[in-house]
Amino acid sequence: MYHSYQGENCLSKLIMASEFSVDSLHVRVYHNRLRMGRSAAEMVADRVVELLKEQAFVNIIFAAAPSQNEFLGSLIKSEVIDWKHVNAFHMDEYIGLPENAFQKFSSFLKERIFERVPFNAVNYLDGNAINPRAECSRYTKLLAEYPTDIVCMGIGENGHIAFNDPHVADFNDPHQVKIVDLDHACRQQQVNDGCFANLDEVPTHALTLTIPALMAGRYIYCVVPGRNKAKAIKHTLSGRTSVECPASILIKHPNAVLFLDKDSASLLI
Repeated sequence: MYHSYQGENCLSKLIMASEFSVDSLHVRVYHNRLRMGRSAAEMVADRVVELLKEQAFVNIIFAAAPSQNEFLGSLIKSEVIDWKHVNAFHMDEYIGLPENAFQKFSSFLKERIFERVPFNAVNYLDGNAINPRAECSRYTKLLAEYPTDIVCMGIGENGHIAFNDPHVADFNDPHQVKIVDLDHACRQQQVNDGCFANLDEVPTHALTLTIPALMAGRYIYCVVPGRNKAKAIKHTLSGRTSVECPASILIKHPNAVLFLDKDSASLLI
């Protein structure tokens, strides 16, 4: 499975270690996470440019996680994207954190991209809505009104995508946005990532876009660096789809690219 790509030139060999596919999912492995992030940003920027040739606006869903730092840091430097023709969405949010909490995914995205470039519109999930179910309905209507062109996402240590942990993941979910309880592995990852000091501080519930909502994106770009993600990546690329590893559904998407560094790809050798 893990092999050198035969068509690459000398420069790409220095940047990329390997390229292969599992089912429909294209996988690119880089020597380090900085090169991985830059390459993902370039590919997303090129896709936005291409889409804007045929439509007035591009709708993009973004993930909030430290794994996205290099990607987002490179994307905001793009000189080819006309941000005024891009609508932004985010894919999940904790329920009940204080409005100014730095751990909120909206805070993360504001700092790294949403307030760094001039989007046409930024559409936030409100984790403090008085009626969370009504908030799910509101955001579902937004997604219907602005069909997703691009999903920029990651994969969790337990294989989750967005906050679809294994115990709540449903490949045929009837909902587009829902309330979920977070499993122990997911909450522990937030501590491992340095977002919370201990497990007791991590919220137990969140709003999330469902797996069908994510898979509805015309193009998916999934950025997953780090050795702590190696097991999840191995399961994702096993060739078998199962909610035990929600990310495994990505191998069925017709236009998805998975970006790895050597650490996250270490168990594929």
